[in-house]
Amino acid sequence: MKRKLMEILACPIDKHHPLELYVFEEKDEIIEGLIVCPKCLRWYPIKDEIPEMLPDELRRESEDLPFLKKWREKIPEKILFEGKPFRLKK
Repeated sequence: MKRKLMEILACPIDKHHPLELYVFEEKDEIIEGLIVCPKCLRWYPIKDEIPEMLPDELRRESEDLPFLKKWREKIPEKILFEGKPFRLKK
């Protein structure tokens, strides 16, 4: 994903803009990272350079929780334990 895309992205749930970006791996583009809506605390993973900004009902806990666990050292605690639609247990 190109960083410039953040200028036009809004939360698909509450339409909030701007969103927060956390980059975990980057080369020419962002390979792995996290997009966060500071208003509703929803988070959206960036995997293989693609931001996955799906509504809650189309997301899979079985895919999202391993992503949180993989990058837990780089994700803010508020998102890890209070983020939507899935979060880690303390």
